[in-house]
Amino acid sequence: MSFDGILQWLESTPIAVAISEGDALFPLLEAIHVLAITMVVGSILIVDLRLVGLASNGRKVERVLGEVLPLTWSAFAVAACSGLLLFASKAVTYGHNAFFLRKMVLLALAGINMLVFHLVTGRDIAVSSAGTAPPPAAKVAGVTSMVLWFGIVACGRWVGFTLH
Repeated sequence: MSFDGILQWLESTPIAVAISEGDALFPLLEAIHVLAITMVVGSILIVDLRLVGLASNGRKVERVLGEVLPLTWSAFAVAACSGLLLFASKAVTYGHNAFFLRKMVLLALAGINMLVFHLVTGRDIAVSSAGTAPPPAAKVAGVTSMVLWFGIVACGRWVGFTLH
């Protein structure tokens, strides 16, 4: 089956049809998605600002991560589920939208940045104490994360203004 065939199949599923043809489901899911993304980006920003040394400097990075990441992952799960449902409702349109595709690439890059941070850079931070500056690699990870998430949000907003 071709990429367009998969998109057309997804868009024709009963749940996708209900979302796209109903009066309230799409706006409700969109509101949930936006609120969840706000929580994801806000909680990630707390960590990123600590990594670059602009906030919570009196607290260990490891402690900030421990307190914030459960919220981040919960909000991300809600954002991913609501986003998938929104995507399904207009899969063919979104599947060919340049800003949507850019958003997905940036999201993948943010995931890679996070993975590298937790597997490599984060190990150096685990032994640091409160009040110490994170290593340069952690600062790079924090700045990279902020730039990527700004791009994800910007592309997400542009999607709605470029649908045909």
